[in-house]
Amino acid sequence: MHIKPEDLTRAAEILQALKQEIGKAVVGQGEAVDQTLIALVASGHVLIEGVPGLGKTLLARALAKTLTLQYARVQFTPDLMPSDITGHTVLDPAARGEAGSPFGALRVQRGPVFTNLLLTDEINRAPAKTQSALLEVMQEYQVTLDGQTLALPRPFMVIATQNPIETEGTYPLPEAQLDRFLFKINVGYPTHDEETAIVRRTTEQQTGDQLPLDALAARLDERMVTSLQKMVAFIRVDERVADYAVRIMRATRGWPGLASGAGPRGAIALVRAARATALLQARDFVTPDDIKQHALPALRHRVLLAPDAQLEGRQVDELLSDALNSVDAPRL
Repeated sequence: MHIKPEDLTRAAEILQALKQEIGKAVVGQGEAVDQTLIALVASGHVLIEGVPGLGKTLLARALAKTLTLQYARVQFTPDLMPSDITGHTVLDPAARGEAGSPFGALRVQRGPVFTNLLLTDEINRAPAKTQSALLEVMQEYQVTLDGQTLALPRPFMVIATQNPIETEGTYPLPEAQLDRFLFKINVGYPTHDEETAIVRRTTEQQTGDQLPLDALAARLDERMVTSLQKMVAFIRVDERVADYAVRIMRATRGWPGLASGAGPRGAIALVRAARATALLQARDFVTPDDIKQHALPALRHRVLLAPDAQLEGRQVDELLSDALNSVDAPRL
């Protein structure tokens, strides 16, 4: 499929308008906003990490406000059960069961995952069993309840927020679940000017401490999001660029300071993100820079620090940057 230049231009304009709309509520955090939009059009999920109060939940709510899609939020807690998010079957006395049973019939009570945009807030406050319940949802886009397979609406995206694992009352996410996220986005403290803007927006003619979302307008509907995701799939990726993504991923394996490197999904995530980046810039081809700029968010949750590196105070991003710089980019 050849993408027409006017379609590329229109897609980029739509996504820029969406970014500007989100910017009416989210002050700063431009990189986090960009990466979330890239994940949306790449049909991927994102994990956003940062200390409380940095706007992680606000970003998800702002994105939901700019999309005319179904939206659901689940607050993860230590007592949250898998059925609380996926759903369960209940006996409906009002319905007659099979063969005229007087006891009623089983009815599926769908959980909050049956939506288009799912915010799982503070995901690492729930035990591993509940976190793992999202595995099938995130990878297969379906839920199995009592042997019955139910498809999720499409498009479907999970935006998960978590506090740093050093925070009291948190559990580390299972590695298999982490691998399902396209990006892990680290949200840091705002600059002085950004923090001043946050204070002014929150306190001027406002009650409470919530940044207003009323001014945000919906920019994309279900059909448009699906169309953008299909367009991304036809962005051209040169073999040398795909090889570059694989070499970056393989460089993390055996790298000093890393106990384990990224698996094949790492390179897949890099290519998917690079394609979405090209669309945002109205290009129908991927460049090596598109791959390189997403190496950290696409790989930081797919590698593990070695114990000695932890003792030395080394950071994952630091080691990944070293590995990235050791791989030569192709010249196209």
